[in-house]
Amino acid sequence: MDEAAEIPTPDKNDENFWATVMTLMEPAWSEPAEDDTFTMDDQVLDAVRALAVRISTRALAYRTAGKHFDPALMASPDVQLALLRALYEAKQSVDRLAESAATVAGRSGANYAQLGAAWGGIKRQSARLKWPHAVVKKSAGGSIPLRYAGGSAVVHHDPDVDAWWYSATAADQREEESEAVHGTYAEAIAAATEFLLSHALPAGQGPA
Repeated sequence: MDEAAEIPTPDKNDENFWATVMTLMEPAWSEPAEDDTFTMDDQVLDAVRALAVRISTRALAYRTAGKHFDPALMASPDVQLALLRALYEAKQSVDRLAESAATVAGRSGANYAQLGAAWGGIKRQSARLKWPHAVVKKSAGGSIPLRYAGGSAVVHHDPDVDAWWYSATAADQREEESEAVHGTYAEAIAAATEFLLSHALPAGQGPA
């Protein structure tokens, strides 16, 4: 906890909020305890079981007949296959969310060694292969693409005022183009990420 005490905690209306928040702190996390991982297993299982019941043909038959789907029916081999299919979808979700997190971290200053360490300790080269577009060289005049929360954004540099701005389309199709007021690309990425997250679609709802 000593590391946490050394990390500044500005409020969002503080003048130095974005500059402070977008400064990469080390260590970035503490290792999860065994209880944390068991709790995560339970939460994932709850979400996956709900999807399995929605897609299971046996569960559909019970709903069609107006009957209660007793939890004991989860022992059925076909329901377990539906659960396995739901677990695959959960893995796909994890991969998508990991790519978003790696991209935001990489575009905001993290390197491939740090991304690899966060992803279970894989090597820098493996992290680069897994997320080839997460870390980019940022030239003064370059544009930086970003995908997050089902939407996308591009961060641009305005040389006339030496500031950064972004244009974004969120998952709900809301669009925003900011003013060139961000002092660094990292601040612009943070603002774009906040916009995309605030207009993400509810879980399970796809784009129109």
